[in-house]
Amino acid sequence: MRKVLTLAVAATASLGLLAAPATADDRPRELPNEIYGGAWTEGHVQGIAIDERKGYMYFSFTNVLVKTDLKGNPVGSVTGFTGHLGDLDFNAKDGRVYGSLEYKEQESFYIAIFDVDRITSMGMDAQTSDVVKTVYLKEVVADYAADMNGDGKFDGNVGNTPDHRYGCSGIDGVSFGPEFGKKHGRQLLTVAYGIYSNTTRTDNDYQVLLQYDIERWKKYEKPLTESDPHKSGPEQVNGKYFAYTGNTTYGVQNLEYDDYTGNWMMAVYKGKKPQFPNYSFFMVDGRERPREGDIAGQPQPERGRLLTLAPGGLQHEATGVRGWEFGGEYGLISLGGGRYYVSKSGTVTEGGVSKYTGHAQLFRWTGQTPTPFEKAG
Repeated sequence: MRKVLTLAVAATASLGLLAAPATADDRPRELPNEIYGGAWTEGHVQGIAIDERKGYMYFSFTNVLVKTDLKGNPVGSVTGFTGHLGDLDFNAKDGRVYGSLEYKEQESFYIAIFDVDRITSMGMDAQTSDVVKTVYLKEVVADYAADMNGDGKFDGNVGNTPDHRYGCSGIDGVSFGPEFGKKHGRQLLTVAYGIYSNTTRTDNDYQVLLQYDIERWKKYEKPLTESDPHKSGPEQVNGKYFAYTGNTTYGVQNLEYDDYTGNWMMAVYKGKKPQFPNYSFFMVDGRERPREGDIAGQPQPERGRLLTLAPGGLQHEATGVRGWEFGGEYGLISLGGGRYYVSKSGTVTEGGVSKYTGHAQLFRWTGQTPTPFEKAG
């Protein structure tokens, strides 16, 4: 399962388009080179998702979810979030959009689940319109709120502190895909930690990825009530994994499983530790099974399930870290067949008001170094 429904690819590369089967009236015939998500005051674009069959695009702008058609015409929006709405993914199995939702001050982290068929008008309220349900992620809260120095208090939403296990700042990247090390089988929801940028620590050099089987999540889903955050969610994760990349600034911004390469793509804001290469794009080798090993740099010896970075790209001799240079941190969708939508963030001034824009642009895979994608068309 990806952020899209699988389509047959038509030979329209000269136009920079993808053709779709014309077996249902609501299926678009082609995907454009670019889809405009509009201009919004709430914040910069965080993630994107697409439903090709019905012909809708979804953009997260930090505090608002925007729904457009594939020509960029606005169809509806969900507003009223005071937390941080991050990366998105479309679940083809249930037709809903899943996104990361953070309330750091309340120590509450959720997967927000949007009943997107109900998003039919602009400015629908997240708490009163019954289009959003949320599931609480206890594992994330436990790591975020960990008192790592044992002084009996939690230091809160600050990065320059010994608290926060693994440097956890919450969550951001989300994607559906198979269990790590398997190409097929049940589809799991994978959630990536945000990681504070802190160059003085040695225990924050991994991307931390959780996998959940959401088959029975209905029993956990609750309406969003920001004044009284609920704690309804799974007691345990189906898997917790560690990918050694070096510290990055707020962890995996956009996560995407890509069955074309068979890898998990991770777009980040670059890290700042001088001993690491600080690439902006990493991939986890989806074919390599996780291995048990030491999680380096922890205050106490710890072992966990370690992931392998995919071969290719740039390799840093001193650390063994592999990666690429590519700007996918504002939104990334695998469309199948080696094509992708990548979101570009920008600003515009309208009526004297500065607003943030998002443009989903079509790219194709090349596998080249240092940048493995090229713009289509």
